[in-house]
Amino acid sequence: MPFTPHPPFNQEALPVPLQGSAHQIRTVEAHDADDHAHNLTAWEQSYDQITRGPFHGVLTELQMPEMQVFLEHTSQAVRQSCCVWPDAFWFGVQGQASHACGRSGGDARINGRLGGADTIMVRPGNREFELLTPADYAIYGIVIRRDFLAATASRMGCCIDWTQLASTEVLHVAESTRLACLQALVRLILADRDDAEDGEDGEDRPVAGVAHAGQAVMMAVLSMLDTGAVDSAVSNSFMRRQRIVAQVRDHVLAHRDRLVTVPELCERLHVSRRTLQYCFEDVLGISPIQYLRIIRLNGARRELRESFPESRTVRDVAADWGFWHFSQFSSDYRKLFGQSPSESLRQRTH
Repeated sequence: MPFTPHPPFNQEALPVPLQGSAHQIRTVEAHDADDHAHNLTAWEQSYDQITRGPFHGVLTELQMPEMQVFLEHTSQAVRQSCCVWPDAFWFGVQGQASHACGRSGGDARINGRLGGADTIMVRPGNREFELLTPADYAIYGIVIRRDFLAATASRMGCCIDWTQLASTEVLHVAESTRLACLQALVRLILADRDDAEDGEDGEDRPVAGVAHAGQAVMMAVLSMLDTGAVDSAVSNSFMRRQRIVAQVRDHVLAHRDRLVTVPELCERLHVSRRTLQYCFEDVLGISPIQYLRIIRLNGARRELRESFPESRTVRDVAADWGFWHFSQFSSDYRKLFGQSPSESLRQRTH
């Protein structure tokens, strides 16, 4: 896995998925990308906002003993470092934008590979991966315990190549099969959400109805696995581009207190400026210059919103991330996040 998240994941700190026979649903909103990342139960995540403007994220999550299902909507493009709880498989299905009539605002990239409307994304638990999602994006996530998925597949006569499934990121599926899965997800989450809003957040759901809808989702997933085509081929040139992007990120984070330039990166990685440009466009869909600015601004925002000594100032944080022209830092920060650095500092957690 070539991508290095920030901050580092602590696998031992991963919470345990819901146990027992309860079914719980909740909906939570966030106005900061990293706050939104931490709202998903039993995942370890870190989000960096990419596009400009105030962030708004909505997560509706249903926990069941054997699986976790959620619908996530994000208003801005986001780079996500993700890790699912162990001994499970995650399936990502592009949905419809929560506040729009059509599809989401574009396709996501998983580890640099496009996940279009004719695909579902797949990752095993306990392995870090990277998602790049566009603005106004909605995605359904299904996390299923591996032993439950295997037992159900065996009972239904589905033969799954677990080694191949664990090594792939994209599964091509028929449109009718993908739509059937989306319909089952809508019935499981959205159709019951109004009932949950009448009670307390996180309350137990009627077991029979939710279990039946959950079985429909499981059958839809198995149908996609049974008929889908695994796309596990990655060219050597693409893997090289992934490594170069990862090396850039590692270098920037290791020298965050100074401005890292494109010429410096080219010299360090022994690549031309054009090659570096191609690497970032192919893997992340943005330029190296955009990336360098975004990663540092998100790092500064993360630090501003964390608890630290009162003696620390916005200028201190800006300097920590290599921003020595404070007025330019403030201007770039406001353009990206829709608020000033001092406003973020006042919102810091205690």
